[in-house]
Amino acid sequence: MKKFIIKLVFFFIIVVAFWFIISVVSGNGANSKTFVIVEGQGVNEISNELYDANLIKSKFVFETWLWLKKAESKVIAGVYEIPKDISIRHLANLFVIGPGQSQYAVTLLEGWTRSLMLNTLEEAELDGDRFMSLSSKASDWKKDYDFLADAPSTASLEGYIFPDTYFVDGSTTEEGLIKKTLNNFGKKLNQDIRDEIERQGKTIFEVVTLASIIEREVPDSEDKKMVADIFIKRLDADIGLQSDATVNYVTGKGLAQPSYADLEIDSPYNTYKYRGLPPGPISNPGIDSIKAVVYPTPNDYYYFLTTKNGEVIYSKNYEEHLNNKAKYLD
Repeated sequence: MKKFIIKLVFFFIIVVAFWFIISVVSGNGANSKTFVIVEGQGVNEISNELYDANLIKSKFVFETWLWLKKAESKVIAGVYEIPKDISIRHLANLFVIGPGQSQYAVTLLEGWTRSLMLNTLEEAELDGDRFMSLSSKASDWKKDYDFLADAPSTASLEGYIFPDTYFVDGSTTEEGLIKKTLNNFGKKLNQDIRDEIERQGKTIFEVVTLASIIEREVPDSEDKKMVADIFIKRLDADIGLQSDATVNYVTGKGLAQPSYADLEIDSPYNTYKYRGLPPGPISNPGIDSIKAVVYPTPNDYYYFLTTKNGEVIYSKNYEEHLNNKAKYLD
């Protein structure tokens, strides 16, 4: 009987201690913070992000509480304003109840230009014209985002509107959405990537510009790294990029093989006519395309084409490339 009482007291102490832990404040006393839960995120990923944001002090306690509440599958995706000094117990309850306002999930796809985003933004009741106006000058945002420091004075935010799913509500402004995308870009372009760009003697603007072309040329991550090396070799050898994607950017046609007339269009974005990089990004690339430029796969090829089935065919010289065009595209 004595052993039973000891065990009971010990269990009671554990329960009280755990209840105390989940009831005390979990944050660091800072002001309220915005926290986003994306559809499909698991409890482990959510707790990691909460911990990294200094919103909880213990991932184990947070996850255990959700498990005890049998609420691991009941967390609702959305945008949350986390109050100052909220307890883990209240925080978990907040995620189960869900965000207070009606929200829209705005998905911006990799390879879209800013103008291609307008329909999606307007469906979420955001003003497309104001979005375009606010994002027309990268210089207006440089003081808050250091990765824009090397963008030329003529640059817009094309290339920096990071493709992802964003939650917006009635209080979200066009400026607020742009900030979300730029914050996301800054997070994805981590310090290791930035250090490697600097080590290679490149600028972030150059990397984003080339990544935006690669994003429109090939979809597969491995092909992106192959194509990046081809383009970098061509740039170093002062050979024109001859990218169909840049011609399509000028014409707006989106053809797999632009016409001869299209190739003669006099535009600095026509990389058949002008050597080097175009004046700026032609789309908003994802992180795979950016990493492809920074960490390309070395190869012996100088040409490539994409078949109607999406297969990428590589060539070492122009004659081989012409033969492949006749074989796969004509």
